[in-house]
Amino acid sequence: MRRNSVFELWQKISNRWLYLCGALFAGGLMGFGLYLQYVKHQDPCPLCMVQRVIFIAILAVFALAALHGPKRVGERIYAALIALLSLSGVGVAARHIWLQNLPEDQLPACGPGLDYMLEVMPMTDVLKQLMHGSGECAEKGWTFLTLGIPEWSLLCYLALGTWAVLIAIRK
Repeated sequence: MRRNSVFELWQKISNRWLYLCGALFAGGLMGFGLYLQYVKHQDPCPLCMVQRVIFIAILAVFALAALHGPKRVGERIYAALIALLSLSGVGVAARHIWLQNLPEDQLPACGPGLDYMLEVMPMTDVLKQLMHGSGECAEKGWTFLTLGIPEWSLLCYLALGTWAVLIAIRK
């Protein structure tokens, strides 16, 4: 395919379809996370759960934008929301990557389960505990092309944020 034909396609396709592509990509990521959890039996750690919530929020904003079909100002608002969510996901994924690369003697202790924390702790304490991470966050599970789940998540957050901004700035 020639470069001009790709550019022409990019200009011709409706923003609703582009938003739908973003929503489907985020939905596919969630589906893959559930596959890893329920088929491959890799239980998500607290930071993985936070990343899932951010992917769900991104999926919701893309889906809302696809349904809404905003004009210029709305496109920029949706792009800003998705970019902010993506940047927060990058921060959580970076923290996760950092934890996975700590020496064993510096790893934080494993904390209580998420269900228990939600039952007995105030939400602010639960969020602090989740963001702090725990020893279980340092375990490396599934990998592809030598990158683990947090590295792939970071790349996907960057891709989704970039996609939203590209939709908003196109003519």
